[in-house]
Amino acid sequence: MRAVIFDFDGVIADTEPLHFESLRRILADIGIILTETDYYADYLGFDDRGCILEALRINTRPISSSLVEELMAKKAAAYLASIKDHLVIFPGVREFVEDAAATYPIAIASGALRAEIELVLEQIGIRKAFGHITSAEDVACGKPNPEPFLQALAGLNRRYTAAPILPDSCLAIEDSRPGIRAARSAGMKVLAVANTHIAQDLHEADAISYSLNETHLKDLRTRLWPT
Repeated sequence: MRAVIFDFDGVIADTEPLHFESLRRILADIGIILTETDYYADYLGFDDRGCILEALRINTRPISSSLVEELMAKKAAAYLASIKDHLVIFPGVREFVEDAAATYPIAIASGALRAEIELVLEQIGIRKAFGHITSAEDVACGKPNPEPFLQALAGLNRRYTAAPILPDSCLAIEDSRPGIRAARSAGMKVLAVANTHIAQDLHEADAISYSLNETHLKDLRTRLWPT
């Protein structure tokens, strides 16, 4: 193992309830009802564009680029307002990130917007730990496409000039099925954290944890990269 790449929402910050509420509100404005059950079953892991496109498709609504952009802007504004008052990080995240950064280059590969990611990382004091951030604006295709993880790895390789880090030397940390599939398609090992799905739903991952507070990188390295 030579690098660790984190998802953001649902792994570092407990923001999925805020994403749901923001998306629910802007969809309600155009007469689309989104339930919490449907959000966690069908939308988790997608970026804002993917969520909105899926909602329009499921509800057989006409899709136009202007409508999608308008809804994305409204959702982003609602979400940014909410995290300033309701930010919660998962137990053990700060310590886990600091431990990882002390040994490995670390990055983020997320479907969240860069402003959202930067705001939260600065608030919890771990922004400087990350050598690279790939956000929704940086990719043409979001998860489950492998592009976010490959972009994040490329960013680490640009920053750290030693021997190139290959995908099969990377640990990706995810909480959603699209994220797991994206990382595996990129050729990476995946640790799934059961923060937003039950463990049984995360079986495609190479390892599953119930909390980063209970997870040790040395143990993962021994398990997933046996000598």
